[in-house]
Amino acid sequence: MSLKIKARLCDRLALRAVLDELAGNIGGHHAAAGPALAFVGIISGGAPIADYLADRFAERYGFRPPVAYLDITLYRDDMITTHDEPYSRVTEIPFAMRNKEIVLIDDVLFTGRTIRASLTSLLSRGRPRLIRLAVAVDRGGRELPIQADYVGRRIEISDHEGIRVIVDGPEEERGIYIVEEAPE
Repeated sequence: MSLKIKARLCDRLALRAVLDELAGNIGGHHAAAGPALAFVGIISGGAPIADYLADRFAERYGFRPPVAYLDITLYRDDMITTHDEPYSRVTEIPFAMRNKEIVLIDDVLFTGRTIRASLTSLLSRGRPRLIRLAVAVDRGGRELPIQADYVGRRIEISDHEGIRVIVDGPEEERGIYIVEEAPE
């Protein structure tokens, strides 16, 4: 299945504004946590956003929360139906989870299944004081009772469309896009 871009919703400057506002909203609730605060980016879409938010947080609040990267491949409930061999990328959590305020970060919130898998993976590694969810885009369509605490942008699209958030890569490609399956 290949995807084609249907529409560009945000260019790189608008994406930067969305993420900067997201960092400010997180800071408004967690800046006082100091060293107890940590960001965990879900591989792959949430990882570059977590790095970006940590950098903005450092500029605004004078300290950079540590950033971890969470692979959820083996925790997904759809691994049973795939024909591919399950594989795992490296989860990097360079801090103890105990008593941390974790902000779990992803690019797009859709059905909630990725977040469910993320919570299972995180809690298998320790018990933080609390976990909050931040996403760049909430596109609706939940299948599980999961919601984000911090949302950059809410976008309503049809079920056959998708959202891509590009934070890394060439500057002219950075932004938020609606994508759809391309005929083959």
